[in-house]
Amino acid sequence: MQQFPGCHVTGLEFDVRQHAKNLAEPPQPDLVFWAAGAQAIPLTDASCDLALMLKSLHHLPLAAMATALGEVARVLRPGSYLYVSEPIFDGAMNEVVRHYNDEEVVRTAAQAAVDAALTTGFWEQVAERCFATPVHFEDFADFEQRMMRPIYADHQLDDATIAAVRSVFEPYCGASGADFTRPMRVRLLRRVTA
Repeated sequence: MQQFPGCHVTGLEFDVRQHAKNLAEPPQPDLVFWAAGAQAIPLTDASCDLALMLKSLHHLPLAAMATALGEVARVLRPGSYLYVSEPIFDGAMNEVVRHYNDEEVVRTAAQAAVDAALTTGFWEQVAERCFATPVHFEDFADFEQRMMRPIYADHQLDDATIAAVRSVFEPYCGASGADFTRPMRVRLLRRVTA
C-alpha cells in the first residue's frame, strides 16, 4: 500500500480464528478486514479495481464456487482484474496430505469453476501460469505442526491418523529434512461487460 497511496484494501475472511488474528494486528491505513466469504461480498456493484483469490476458492462449498466468482464479477468495474491462484492436486506432497485431508475433489472443482466462469460472458482470461513452489520440512514434527494443525482447520486427528501420515511422510525425509513441490495454477481474468 506504500507504493500506491490512496488505495483502499478490503480483506474478506470467513474463518473466525483467522479473522480474529487479522484484527489483532494494528491496522494499516486504508486496510480493513471483514468477516465474510466470497459468495456474499459486502461491497457495492462495480466498486473495485482488483480482486485477489489466493488459494481460497477451493475452500468454499462446492455449490458456492460459481456464486463467489459471480460476486467478484459484480463488485469489479469493467476492465478490472481478478487474480486467482489455486493449488493443483498433483505430486508427492498431496499423496501425504490426502491421508488426513483429501482435497482432490475441491481443487478439481475450483479449477472447473474458473473454467465455467469464463463461459458466462463476464470474464476473459488474459494470462495463465503454472509453477511449482518448493516446500521444505525439517522433520515430521515440522510437517505436523505446519500442515496438519493449521489455525484455520481442525482435521480431527487421532493417534492412528498421525501414525499413518508419518509412515507415508518418512520415506521422503532424509538427513536434511523433506523437500516437496506444491504445483500451482494462476489465472488472470479481466472483467468485461456482459
